[in-house]
Amino acid sequence: MTAHTPHTPPFRDPHLPFAKRIDDLLSRLTLDEKIGFLHQFVPAVERLDIPAFRTGQEALHGVAWMGPATVFPQAVGLGATWNQDLVRRVGEAVSKEIRAMRARDDRVGLNVWSPTVNLLRHPLWGRNEEGYSEDPRLTSAIATAYTHGLRGEHPTYWRTAPVLKHWLAHNNETNRDTTSSSVRPRVLHEYDLRAFRDTVEAGTVAGVMPAYNLVNGRPNHVSPYLREHLRTWTEEDLLVCSDAGAPSNLVDSEHYFDTHEEATAAVLLAGVDSFTDHGTDSSKITARVRGALEQGLLTESDIDTAVRRQLSVRFRLGEFDPHHDPHVGTGEFDTPAHRALAQEAAEQAVVLLKNDGGLLPLTEDTRIAVVGLLADECKLDWYSGTLIHRSTPLEGLYERFGAERVEFAEGVDRVRFKTAAGTFLHAPAADGAEERVRGAEGALDPATLTGRTDLPPLTTDATGTEFALMEWGEGVLTLRAPDGRYLSVAEDGRLRASADQPGGWIVQETFRLEPHENGHLLKHLGTGRHVCVAADGVKVAEANPEIFQVIITERGEDAVRRAAAGADVVLVVAGNDPHINGRETEDRTTLRLPQHQERLLHAARAANPHTVLALVSAYPYAFDAARLPAALWTAHGGQAAGTALARVLAGDVSPAGRLPQTWYADDADLPDLLDYDVIGSRQTYLYFEGTPLFPFGHGLSYASFAYADLTAKAEGTAVSASFTVTNTGAMAADEVVQLYLRAVDPALPRPRRELAALARVRLEPGERRELSFEVPLSAFGFWDVHQGHWRREPGPYELLAGASSEDVRLRTTVTLDGEASAPRPVLRRGLDAADFDEQSGIEIVDRTKSAGDAVTPVEGRAGELLYRDCDFGKGAGEVSVTVAGEGVVEVSLDGGPVLASLTPRTPTPGPYDYTTVTAGLLAEGVRDVHLRLRGPLRLAHVVFSG
Repeated sequence: MTAHTPHTPPFRDPHLPFAKRIDDLLSRLTLDEKIGFLHQFVPAVERLDIPAFRTGQEALHGVAWMGPATVFPQAVGLGATWNQDLVRRVGEAVSKEIRAMRARDDRVGLNVWSPTVNLLRHPLWGRNEEGYSEDPRLTSAIATAYTHGLRGEHPTYWRTAPVLKHWLAHNNETNRDTTSSSVRPRVLHEYDLRAFRDTVEAGTVAGVMPAYNLVNGRPNHVSPYLREHLRTWTEEDLLVCSDAGAPSNLVDSEHYFDTHEEATAAVLLAGVDSFTDHGTDSSKITARVRGALEQGLLTESDIDTAVRRQLSVRFRLGEFDPHHDPHVGTGEFDTPAHRALAQEAAEQAVVLLKNDGGLLPLTEDTRIAVVGLLADECKLDWYSGTLIHRSTPLEGLYERFGAERVEFAEGVDRVRFKTAAGTFLHAPAADGAEERVRGAEGALDPATLTGRTDLPPLTTDATGTEFALMEWGEGVLTLRAPDGRYLSVAEDGRLRASADQPGGWIVQETFRLEPHENGHLLKHLGTGRHVCVAADGVKVAEANPEIFQVIITERGEDAVRRAAAGADVVLVVAGNDPHINGRETEDRTTLRLPQHQERLLHAARAANPHTVLALVSAYPYAFDAARLPAALWTAHGGQAAGTALARVLAGDVSPAGRLPQTWYADDADLPDLLDYDVIGSRQTYLYFEGTPLFPFGHGLSYASFAYADLTAKAEGTAVSASFTVTNTGAMAADEVVQLYLRAVDPALPRPRRELAALARVRLEPGERRELSFEVPLSAFGFWDVHQGHWRREPGPYELLAGASSEDVRLRTTVTLDGEASAPRPVLRRGLDAADFDEQSGIEIVDRTKSAGDAVTPVEGRAGELLYRDCDFGKGAGEVSVTVAGEGVVEVSLDGGPVLASLTPRTPTPGPYDYTTVTAGLLAEGVRDVHLRLRGPLRLAHVVFSG
């Protein structure tokens, strides 16, 4: 007899379309099973032979958190390459390593939570390192390239499924789960949505992750924009994954909903499909979903919609077709090609900021003093993998120039800590201790990793240990023992020299010296407790802090002076530790270099005028560039950072990185961190009217380039522009060609100039190349709040070609047709309060919890609103306002006297309980409407009638 072959269910049939297969699988799942799919950690359905699944694998610039992997430059460094092909290849390498790592560790996920496309609007944002640029076009170009590489080329099956972070208008860590970004419609459409939209429309994205913050008073996790915008940009089923703990925040910290059942239902209905909450424990989320079902807040159909989107991604990843998935056998991991690519990316990310007198490149026989806290460091950030290979600037210079020509001085302050009893802190030798690197073992949640307790705690003795003290700004310092380990505090509260580097979600390796009586207290910042010396050892505790005398045995600047005096050139390597100060959960407070590093730079410059500053940092700094002959910047460049920097300094590679954001000269140039109105507060290169330290797109070369023959012509749906670039220098080099546009005579504030196209091209000496660009006519438009849609003004537009946003070499003008401006039809449409042209003292808030905007005065201030060109036709006789709360709305025309004052008779019960107030108002023709709001009042809409 022949055994019967079991029937293959349709969802297992690779010949059927995914949609039919998903329909079939959904019909087979029970309600409880489908509810289980809503949590990040999806359990297996054994009866259908469906394995467990996890959303979320961090891979911002290499596979993160899961142990050793190839580490590429930080995202902001990839943005500085301005090289889409390079970044695509980086994404491809990362996705191949994910597949290879998953083959041996099924904890590694294929749903990749990268890249971050939040715009680098404000340089003090703690997560500046995660974004690509302040410009939406450059951001989307780099993000599209990276997601293209992550996705792969196969038309059906994806190598990984990238998710864009963090939707939307998210640029502050300070109170990030409770602050609201006030985003006017023009900024929303022209700035914040644009980077997401262009990348999603490219077809390389599997989903997005909402951000922790609120936008216009409404949490991003219940944003109507997910439905109104995101899901209209593609026909693919996008998987929206919550950020960690954000669904619970809706009740616990934001108090936006009264119950978790209400919040869970609202999140699901808004379009979030996967809940990242309570770690691996799905029980709380699934219980809340069941509660929402029982209360009638959700239907099974709502759950089906979310599960369908997740299954769509899983099918595309080949989970149900292992024999057809072309990526199953991918085994490329730490290959020579990946190592070479990491070096290429690090080299292309270096930006030459200044090079007076041709000090760089250095000649072969140059005697170099390399100094600074980062001179012998290869720093990682929170979203890095563990290094397999490592290259510091010092190591790179040794390799390139020879150790005999390189002098090193780290510039740390060397100190001893004397106790009140006359003894000194002592770090016992850890003979025979196992060498451990934080995170090398891999962890789904590295925030759960704890410090080492297998090493001996600090003690005291008569001579003590000389520690290396490094100050990282605002008095935050680290202390390192002679064996290279940093002082850290583990769960038992004891102080040990135990950490290979500062790190962790809550850094346990940072301290602050606090003056006290005739000495100092040593405060451990991770626990908030002071160091005390007790009978049972040195530890942190709430009581009895030790008063230390800090004995300085050597100041860092003395070592720097000695090294600098005998050198031909001094290289000061300065910057940040990505785990200290500016980082996730913590914004910076200043653009200035930390005081310790300022001291070292001053000492080097005083000892040797041929001082080069190499900034290795996750964000821009403000420094005295006029007193330095040369300066460079690179983001933390991953495993090949030191080799790359040395090769650029030696002239083996001509630098061609370009700044992806404006470097401001002073803190006074910056708006408030929470001011998201890039138009009104003149932020980024698009609107900034001051003089930056270095402009957007800036970067010098060892070669020189000539631009010529710019022509432009409007043809069909685009403007065709072309020009030539010639390498007039003596060495082969890359040039980053930038094309900008601007409206010549705009009727309202438009960008000073706006990136329209870019290309990184390599040219041999004397080589001339013609470059052509197609700029879509849509790029010349703006969001017209008068009409509620995109509009292109007819008239002249200038195209500017050059090497940065300020280094413009060629200009030409094209005249475009378009839609003529029209006054606001206020008799027909009224005024939506948030559609203002200008405002002062106003923030935008949520009209209801599900949709719409309103405006309210900033607390303690009167709010002013201006609506230009309102057409009253033959006349209006009254005005009505839709308001909630209590206060007054005053109406005037063209800046004249108050013509109507509208106040609710009694305060409304709550912020969403609106009432209509009407008063007489005579107006005709086209007028500017001025509104003045006073009191805790929300204004949603204004109606004018005859």
